[in-house]
Amino acid sequence: MLLRALSATTAAAVLLLWLTGCASDDWNTPRAAPTVVGTPAAGFHPETTPSPEATVVPADGSWQGVSPSPGYRVVLLTSGSDATTKVLNAAVEEWASDAQVSLRTVVAEDSGAIPAIVDAMDMKPDLIVSTGEALVDALAMVTPNHLDRSFLVLGAELAEPTDNVTAVDWTGAGFRGEGLGSATHFDESSFTPERGDAAIRAGATAVLTGMTGVVLWID
Repeated sequence: MLLRALSATTAAAVLLLWLTGCASDDWNTPRAAPTVVGTPAAGFHPETTPSPEATVVPADGSWQGVSPSPGYRVVLLTSGSDATTKVLNAAVEEWASDAQVSLRTVVAEDSGAIPAIVDAMDMKPDLIVSTGEALVDALAMVTPNHLDRSFLVLGAELAEPTDNVTAVDWTGAGFRGEGLGSATHFDESSFTPERGDAAIRAGATAVLTGMTGVVLWID
């Protein structure tokens, strides 16, 4: 009888922990507004406020030590199974784990680019991180009509971004869509894990500190 009682108690405890874990990741649960943890080093922000659509070149590594408060809600919006996109996705997932970010993923191939963007926005995240060139044209169409949603594009950029869209590029990346192709010579080898890590951390730091609507160049 004692063993049976202990087993029932253990099972109830496990169920409670499971339910608690699910609840903590419930994006419908009210919570305090997210904040930024840490401060960028000198050289991250330019001396004067950048103009809209400007290209900003932050000092190398000046974004280190900055993260969102735990529980920051991010949707990884992705398209494509190419090696470059996989590198960026892995970097976003690692960053999310390190920073205790609540991360969900929407894959555009399941329903098309625009429906996928709408699905991501409907989740009401703090930030939507986009990877994959196939999303760029659709983002250019959707984002100007949803200025209350924040977007971060990695390894590509919008030709005319609104204030809610920030991008991170480098030599070898820079796809712009809308028939413009790449701003620089495309180089798959430039999409390294180190570059992906720098891209998500620099981009998140820019969004968290209010430097949005620009292109960060991280060479």
